[in-house]
Amino acid sequence: MTAFFTEGPSDPTVQPVPASVVEQVDAADTTLHNPKRAVVSLGANLGNRLETLQGAIDALEDTPGVRIKAVSPVYETEPWGVEPGSQPSYFNAVVVLKTTLPPSSLLERAHAVEEAFHRVRDERWGARTLDVDIVAYADVVTDDPHLTLPHPRAHERAFVLVPWHDVEPEAQLPGRGPVADLLDTLTRDGVEARKDLELRLPE
Repeated sequence: MTAFFTEGPSDPTVQPVPASVVEQVDAADTTLHNPKRAVVSLGANLGNRLETLQGAIDALEDTPGVRIKAVSPVYETEPWGVEPGSQPSYFNAVVVLKTTLPPSSLLERAHAVEEAFHRVRDERWGARTLDVDIVAYADVVTDDPHLTLPHPRAHERAFVLVPWHDVEPEAQLPGRGPVADLLDTLTRDGVEARKDLELRLPE
């Protein structure tokens, strides 16, 4: 496991992963052959938002060929692309995982997890119980309309980049550059750390 997971970033709200957990996660990697690294964003603004995000993390970990490597802090954010006050606020987080699944299969699993939490796709940017988006998959850059990689709007979404930067300060968004540099171009207004809440790394 890379050093930042064990040492933790400089942000004091981000707790380092205990060495025992690191060992367990790395040991689990022996079940994966030539895994690829992926970054997945999670969001929920209906129901028990924290419970839903944790349930999504656990469901991803339970997927054959997937191992969760890092879980970001929780952020409360204003809904994207809608009138202010028209929807409840979101809880957002980012997970970094290793997987032997190809991008298309990982996307299918993401949609299955959404459906398990009763995600309804009635309108674009509508309120939802759960949103699971693949932000990046290895260094893949593709404009496939079924799954564009990296996510076509990730570079302009602070609610994705802020938690990602928390767990991977040196992260690069393929085709766009360092996440830290992208954040310098964005406002963090409406993206508030919820220091009273925590998502756990699956054991």
